Amino acid sequence: MDIILLGPPGGGKGTQAKRLQERYGLIQLSTGDMLRAAVAAGTEVGKRAKAVMDAGQLVSDEIVIAIIDERLDQPDVAWGATFDGFPRTVAQAEALDALLARRGRRIAAAIEIRVPDDYIVERITGRFTCAKCGAGYHDKFQQPKAEGVCDQCGGTDFVRRPDDSVETVTKRLETYHAQTAPLLPFYQAQGKLVAVDGTQEIEAVTRSLQAILDRPA
Repeated sequence: MDIILLGPPGGGKGTQAKRLQERYGLIQLSTGDMLRAAVAAGTEVGKRAKAVMDAGQLVSDEIVIAIIDERLDQPDVAWGATFDGFPRTVAQAEALDALLARRGRRIAAAIEIRVPDDYIVERITGRFTCAKCGAGYHDKFQQPKAEGVCDQCGGTDFVRRPDDSVETVTKRLETYHAQTAPLLPFYQAQGKLVAVDGTQEIEAVTRSLQAILDRPA
């Protein structure tokens, strides 16, 4: 079974993909992870990707699709995969359909984890971590038990990622909406689009996803 998780940056796709991998054996395929793995392995496609990235350019659809094609030949994904962060455009979606069809496979569901923009901005811009051990916290959702003291290591220095600013997050959301908007009718027309409420607690989102995957074919 192959599925796609759609949703904004910070919407929880990565967390849910890991949970689906544990429960169903669907290997999480993240474009960034696949690119890094191909580069590290020194495959032919990886070398092409490295040359582009070293030049400071964006990796083309052709290279990304070739890396996914290469990854789908590996035995661990024979049972199925969860595509996280891909496809981002209709052209990529069509290419993915073709890659899977060659292997006698198809996308079973394109699941949109739906989270409002203002919620995403609050979720991302409130994040901070312990500078010593990397434990994660949030201004609203997860403060240290003792103010200013890390629960894990007792450290008192905390940091925020510079790209977690309101301006940067807003731009990322604008890009996401511009790219992803056409994908929704694409998968709707195939009868594969399903939406879940991503503002629920993590466990509730997981249960919603499981209900979709456990329903009769």
